[in-house]
Formats: sequence, C-alpha cells, structure tokens
Amino acid sequence: MMVGNTMLLALREIRRNLLRSFLTTLGIVIGVAAVVTMVTVGNGATRAVQAQISSLGSNLLMIRPGQRLGPGQGAAGAPSFKLSDLQAIQSQIAGVIAAAPEVRGSVTVIAEGKNWSTTVTGTTNDYFQTSNWKLASGRRFEDAEMAVGAPVCIIGATVRKELFGTADPLGQAVRVKQFSCQIIGLLQSKGQAAMGMDQDDTILLPLATAQRRVTGSTRINTLLVSMQENSDTEALKANLTNLLRERRKLAAADDNNFNILDTRQIAETLSGTTQLMTSLLGAVAAVSLLVGGIGIMNIMLVSVTERTREIGIRLAIGALEREVLMQFLIEAVALSSLGGLIGLVLATLASLGLSLAMSVPYQFDPAINGLAFGFSAAIGVVFGFFPARRAARLDPIEALRHE
Repeated sequence: MMVGNTMLLALREIRRNLLRSFLTTLGIVIGVAAVVTMVTVGNGATRAVQAQISSLGSNLLMIRPGQRLGPGQGAAGAPSFKLSDLQAIQSQIAGVIAAAPEVRGSVTVIAEGKNWSTTVTGTTNDYFQTSNWKLASGRRFEDAEMAVGAPVCIIGATVRKELFGTADPLGQAVRVKQFSCQIIGLLQSKGQAAMGMDQDDTILLPLATAQRRVTGSTRINTLLVSMQENSDTEALKANLTNLLRERRKLAAADDNNFNILDTRQIAETLSGTTQLMTSLLGAVAAVSLLVGGIGIMNIMLVSVTERTREIGIRLAIGALEREVLMQFLIEAVALSSLGGLIGLVLATLASLGLSLAMSVPYQFDPAINGLAFGFSAAIGVVFGFFPARRAARLDPIEALRHE
C-alpha cells in the first residue's frame, strides 16, 4: 500500500510539470535511440556482408598465381594454371565436391543495335556450384559444346536488361568481340558483391571458347574449389598446397608461387570488423545516456529545492525517511524509463528507415532493446539516488522554515 501511494505521488509530480519532465527525459530518449539504432543497423550491415561473401561461393577456395594478395598479387613470373591441374585436384583431393577454372576478359558485346561493356568468364559447368549460380531459364553447357568450344553463352541479368530489356533473350545472338554467340541460358540475379561490383554484369562461355576467341591463350588464372560442408578446411588447404607444389615442381626451399584464398575467412574477418565498429559506435552513443542521467539528477535536485517545504510537512506529520526517499527515487526511475520507452520506439523507426536506405536487412534484436531499456532505468536509480537521499535527510524544522 505504501509503495502504491508513493508511486501515485511520484507520477502526479511528473504530470504536473509535463514540459520539464519531457525535456528532462530527452537525453535518455536520444541515448537509447542512438545506441539501439547503431547496434541494429550495424548488425544488419554484418549480415549483409556475410550474405554477399557467401554469394561468391559456398565453402569456396580461390587459387591464384602469385605469392601474396593485394595489388599485383606478386604474380610477376608466376606460371598460370593448366586444365590438368584442375583435373588433378578433382581426382586426388578428398573433400572437394566441385572445381572449376575461371578465365576472364573485358569485352564489348553487341545485340539488336545496342552495345554494352561487360566481363566474359570462360569456365565449366562446375562453376555453377562453386560460385552459387542458378539458372533463371535455359540450360547449361553440353559436353560436346565444352569439348569443341562452341559459340554459346549464358548471360547475367544486367547484360539481359541492357541489351534486350524485358524481352526473352534465349535463342538470340549476341556479338562478343569478333564472333557471334547464341544465348542458351539466363542467370538468376545476385546483385552487388561485397566490394560493390555488379555480379550480374557477366557472360559465361565454355572454357575452350573463351581461351580461343577472347583471351587467345590456354592460361587459367583462377581455380575455384568448393569444399564439402563441415570439411577440415586447413587439412584440405594443406593437401592442395602439397599437390600444386608437386605439379609446379617447387623445391622444398622454394616459396609457393600461388596463393589459396578462403572466402569463409574473408567473411569472418569482415564480420569481425563490422561488429567491432558497431560496438565502438554503440559505446560512443551510450555516452549520451550518461549525459541524460546527469540531466535527470540536476532536475531532481531542483525539484527537491522547490518542494522543500512540502517535504518538511510530510516529515513533520509522520512520513518516514524511506517513504520520501522512495518517492523521489520512483520519480527519477519513471522519468528515465519513460525516456527509454520513447527511445526504443524512435530507434525502431530509425532502424527501419536506415536499413531500407542502406539496403541492409533489419532484424529486431530483443537483447539490445532490453539492455538499453534496463540501462536507462538503472540510470534513473543511480542518478536519482543522491537527490532522493538529500530530500529524505532534510531536517523537518528547517524545511518548514524554507521560503
């Protein structure tokens, strides 16, 4: 009963000064909204990065000539791969479910009076599995087409839009460099990759076709190897390294003249980076919660001064110190909790808006919402305790004399 009456008194005081109460909670509102929005959008960005990396390929290893990654990749003088290297990987390495070559070239393609600059990729049908490509319509390459290097191609959604609009491209001809190529398939759209490149801006050709008519050489610059789920990645990479060192005739003292890139490790690294940035931004935003708590303490101290005579009367007619302490503490907690609730509503709206604007997924996170609200209530307890204790310890005689 005592607690109920104390709460009613505290809420009545808050309602009596609505504007001041709102301004007092504004710091908490901004703090909670900022923290929850930063963390929610940051988590969405992390999931977007993971999804974009996984779109490159499932459990994918990318093998390239050269001793290091980065500009130039240290590939000067490093021999490229051969088709026999790919066949050796497929037949001798356990845990490999698909392996595909990749030969790339930039070309201008022409169809129906329109031209478009795009990337041509020469490969095999295993490329669909290693790189997570699916067909929206049409078919894959036939064995005979792969063997003779037939002028057939499968185009991406961007190439289709730029050359054919919304028309069905199957069976149509597109000119790639100096030869005409029949479209036999259309790739499902993937959208942008993690580095901002349009994955749909591509044309797939049989490997032999690309080598003879686009690049003019039999060199293969990239091998894509897809591993089985839950396979021992490190052991498989070690086996690959040993096989390629043997095939490239490297002595024990020689460094590898190729590098193996694990897309799973890239996803973990980028996810860790975005999560760290999210934590830092959330910590910076949390500072405004402390500022809001200081604001609550200041206003509660002013309120104690304004209501000194009222407090003196309550104490003089028999109110206990703990009742006065509880009243002012409840006022502080109610103010901070109200600010927390308003902040959560604003954070939800802001997170939805930013997620749409940034094209990242939105997912309600009950943990961060609960933590932010609990922290805002705790702020009320911490910063409201000193003013409440000061009110409870007033001398009733001195308080009654206060003007």
